[in-house]
Amino acid sequence: MSLNARAEKGWQKQERCKQTGNAHYALSSVSTRIHMLAQAAILKAAVNNFGNMKVLVVLCFLLCSASAEATIFASVRDTDGRSLRPSHEYYILPLFRGRGGGLTLAAHSNESSFACPLAVAQERSEVDSGLPVIFSPAPEGSEFVKMSTDLHVRFSAATICVQSTVWQLGDVDASTGRRYVISGGVEGSPSAGTASNWFKIERYGERDYKLVHCPSVCQVCKVVCGDVGVFVEGGKRWLGLDGDPFSVIFKNAHPGTGN
Repeated sequence: MSLNARAEKGWQKQERCKQTGNAHYALSSVSTRIHMLAQAAILKAAVNNFGNMKVLVVLCFLLCSASAEATIFASVRDTDGRSLRPSHEYYILPLFRGRGGGLTLAAHSNESSFACPLAVAQERSEVDSGLPVIFSPAPEGSEFVKMSTDLHVRFSAATICVQSTVWQLGDVDASTGRRYVISGGVEGSPSAGTASNWFKIERYGERDYKLVHCPSVCQVCKVVCGDVGVFVEGGKRWLGLDGDPFSVIFKNAHPGTGN
């Protein structure tokens, strides 16, 4: 198949995506079409002994832009190099050893060890993987968990609280002035009332990621944006907004499964 034919096929895919409303896939298809058309034009220019260098510079810029755009929506990888899947369980672990273990739920209130909703905390011991989580990206039906896309994070565990284990960003704490990540969120139903329940995964280093709260599922909502960091208070490590980003990796809770 010629490069022009491949480019036209990519364009047809993009048109079908518009009809189904899958904006992310459509955007990816546009990038693919630009990439293919640029390749075809560069090949033609090469055959003509690089007759127009200005055109080549512009086309190279388009290729770089398309590649960067594709990276933004690339799938998140676990420690085995496999793409994260929405239906699978994963441990969220710190990249560096000696900085605590995985994530769990704990009472943030000093008044009771059973205060609800429970807050998201980090295990003290680096050998403790904590509780596994399940990611649920928007839109529903996504095959993989991709970077820079809105998603729910839910602990795959039962608690003493009669609430969900879906993460949400809590209100400003009166004593510390911080906003902590807590449980009790609502899964699905993007709206102004559920905007605090959505998070994103962003690339942070060569092989690690960071968690971000900056939901885009509700275009008319006024949202709070920031990196999810770790705060040490009362001998415990709590997840909250801002501070240094929490550098994490994802480990498959059931090795041998996944993509």
